[in-house]
Amino acid sequence: MSAVLVSFKLAFWTMLLLVPIGLIVGRWLALSTVRHKVWLESLIMLPLILPPTVIGYYLLVMFSPQTVSGQFISSIVGQPLVFTFPGLVIASVVVNLPFAIQPIQLAFSHLPHELREASWVCGLSPLKAWWHIELPLTWQGVLASATLVFAHTLGEFGVVLMVGGNIDGSTRTISIAIYDSVQAFDMQTAGFYSLALLIFSLVALAVVRSVNKHG
Repeated sequence: MSAVLVSFKLAFWTMLLLVPIGLIVGRWLALSTVRHKVWLESLIMLPLILPPTVIGYYLLVMFSPQTVSGQFISSIVGQPLVFTFPGLVIASVVVNLPFAIQPIQLAFSHLPHELREASWVCGLSPLKAWWHIELPLTWQGVLASATLVFAHTLGEFGVVLMVGGNIDGSTRTISIAIYDSVQAFDMQTAGFYSLALLIFSLVALAVVRSVNKHG
């Protein structure tokens, strides 16, 4: 069951890091009128269409102790990030960016700007207006973001394998355990893990759909 614990730990940390990022970047993208914003949005959405192995390859090169970037990162964190859980978390954050940002961006884009202007007229600072007015009205997007990130992280395979490897108790997740079980012709274990991921993913999507429908 160590693969289950590693997967849920990875999903938790990825969600914890990405929801604040989603709130900041998603809101900025929703309100910004900066030129060429489409290119930034396209960059954020890249993990949706790029093969996970491509993202994993570039992260592997960036983290490698043989590269300048890898040596710089290692000097900051005190250890190489390749085949470690911290490296796996960073890779997971990168690959889950669109799942975190897009729902929050959509939620903020649907807020009438008049609400913000009214709150400012009432004397609220931009921060207080965000906390007391905007955030309560966009909680559906935040919940959808957290749910999608958590569920997608549990099922991620390509990036996890390339950056984290297959170290039991450290970087071996449920998806890798399924692959290993099939390779060993242990179809019972593979079936159990696969069914668990299927049910969890279905529930997560149902939650997101329900929230969006009643939001």
